[in-house]
Amino acid sequence: MYICKNKLHMLIIGIAGGSGSGKTTVVREIERGLPKDAVSIISLDSYYKDNGHLSDEEKKKINFDHPSSFEFKLLNKHLDDLIAGKSIEMPIYSYVTCARAKETITVEPKKIIIVEGIMALANPTLRKKLDIKVFVDADSDDRLMRIIGRDVVERGRNYNEVLNHYALWVKVMHETFIEPTKKYADIIIPQGGQNKVGIDILLSKIKLMLAEK
Repeated sequence: MYICKNKLHMLIIGIAGGSGSGKTTVVREIERGLPKDAVSIISLDSYYKDNGHLSDEEKKKINFDHPSSFEFKLLNKHLDDLIAGKSIEMPIYSYVTCARAKETITVEPKKIIIVEGIMALANPTLRKKLDIKVFVDADSDDRLMRIIGRDVVERGRNYNEVLNHYALWVKVMHETFIEPTKKYADIIIPQGGQNKVGIDILLSKIKLMLAEK
């Protein structure tokens, strides 16, 4: 385990972008390009508020693309704990039940902490903790195609439900809350995980900053 006494020995990276933009692919490529066991990943999706108590009809109305859907207070506390060299128990969230599991995932403090999610640059308190702020950009049609494939397979929705949810929430929330956070980004990666040059530039910057620390 990498013990970190203060933030000077740790690099915190925030990776934001619209739903289906390719953030997860970018994170995988970064992890692959760095030394083994150098990276811990915090998924913003794990910090959705627990709504398991709601009825099935109420759950269908949850707006997963609004900042208020996330428990940023807990996320910031967990990030502070990691910076202080303490391990955390990251929640496990299910889109099917809209609830947190009893189990958690232990995340250890390491040289690099990546916070990944649609709102990774939206919360001012979180933003101040980030050494590198990244926005993964992608065409809206490409994002919609990925969302359809993901939500049908992983989230138990049918085709019409995905399209209705996209029209009602995802598109509007992206334009209102996610796209504007691009202005905070140090690095913008167009075409998501397909942009090998952009990912290589980001990797080079990470390695340089690590060497300077």
